[in-house]
Amino acid sequence: MIPTSKPKANVYPWQIIRLLPNMQQQITAQFHRRSDADGYLRALQRLTPSANYAIVFTATTPVPETPAKVEAE
Repeated sequence: MIPTSKPKANVYPWQIIRLLPNMQQQITAQFHRRSDADGYLRALQRLTPSANYAIVFTATTPVPETPAKVEAE
């Protein structure tokens, strides 16, 4: 059977970002589960103690499909 469902919009909602100067950021890693992100963050902080990291959740809301408008003549 061929799956008919659409692919998920955000497969990896948990991200570890590195905080850089001038309000910049760099995505370092992405995870399915928060606990995986926590463990990886601990390892990153041990390897690079001078860098600043944060865990963020990127939720995407699906945009509802709207039917095309039909104009009356």
